[in-house]
Amino acid sequence: MVTLLAAVGVLVAVFVGFNIGGSSTGVAFGPSVGGRLIRKTTAAALFTLFAFVGAWTVGRNVIETMSSSIVPAAQFSPVASVGVLFFTGASLLVSNLYGVPASTSMTAVGAIVGLGLATGTLNNALMFTILSAWIVAPLVGFGCGALIGRYIYPYLDRRIAFTRFESTLVYMDRSGTLPRPRFNDAASPRDIVGSTMVVVIACYMAFSAGASNAANAVAPLVGAGGPLTVDQGVLLAVIAFGLGGFTIARRTLDTVGDDITELPILAALIVSVVGGTIITILSALGIPASLAVSTTCCIIGLGWGRATRAATVVELATPESTPEHDVTVATGALAASRDEDVPTGPTVGDLERGESPAKKPEETVPPVPDIGDSDTAELDRQSLFDPAAVKRIVTLWVLTPALAMTGSYPLFLLVL
Repeated sequence: MVTLLAAVGVLVAVFVGFNIGGSSTGVAFGPSVGGRLIRKTTAAALFTLFAFVGAWTVGRNVIETMSSSIVPAAQFSPVASVGVLFFTGASLLVSNLYGVPASTSMTAVGAIVGLGLATGTLNNALMFTILSAWIVAPLVGFGCGALIGRYIYPYLDRRIAFTRFESTLVYMDRSGTLPRPRFNDAASPRDIVGSTMVVVIACYMAFSAGASNAANAVAPLVGAGGPLTVDQGVLLAVIAFGLGGFTIARRTLDTVGDDITELPILAALIVSVVGGTIITILSALGIPASLAVSTTCCIIGLGWGRATRAATVVELATPESTPEHDVTVATGALAASRDEDVPTGPTVGDLERGESPAKKPEETVPPVPDIGDSDTAELDRQSLFDPAAVKRIVTLWVLTPALAMTGSYPLFLLVL
């Protein structure tokens, strides 16, 4: 019976890792594949490689926390392990049904908390630290996004180019005796720099995803009494990531996903760097946290900061100074107040659909308007983001781990 439950636990872990790999590959490498910088198989291979590096290094700390620190490792009986993995997999279903980037990390921790409460072994001090990180990390993501959007983004937007090529960025030249890799003949030095940034940052996103998500798939199976060692758990998680990356991720890479399709490529890269860095730091500290939550808050902050360039800090703090004209701002805030003479950078969706806007000569690019400049688009602080959408997202962020905890608590109370 124990062997059967262990086998079921491994299968559920593979299912969870399979879905994580399928969704995360599309998010990380959607811009790279959409812009035809690399092929889908290359994207899956790169994601698997860098997710392995992230999981094998800093990801171990998160696995240790979730497998033996929140509750003692001895509490993860075969029944408890399957139960925790079940609730983690259910969070993926909730996320897909409601179209909200719900956190598998937060839901897995919620299920483990239910186990700790049912057995009276919860590490309260550690949970206080984890909950504090869950509050601080999104705020840091929003703050970084707001500062970059307000003070840095417009300058980067005029200097970094992203192009969709008819063939891949790098190809093998077989005209000589030995094949040699060469850049696409249509790529300018500026295109090469921008395109290389897209691929490098995608690899960094894969590293962060591996560091934070390996524990979600295998932590309950690792530790005292578990069927897997830490090394075996990491390998199992990464193999499952790879299966998802080479199979269902191909469809994700086609559709790219609603969360990022309307983001300009530059904004998507900034969000990836900020969100990935936050999660990498927390993973190094052994704190399970949500990459989806941090990146989503960074998107909101980036759009807010971009739109608020129309007003000075004093004007933003003074209700009476609200401008008279309204501007509709959502993810479009990241492209707001663009002058007609400014070459518009493509969004992730543009690249996938082959609708990259035509580039204009460099000399037509005007200087960036100063903050509060009268030439900058007017600000409507009520439309910086959709309050209803934000409310729904935040509600699901809180609800999914709460449901996992309240569902697992009576289950473990009865069966353990």
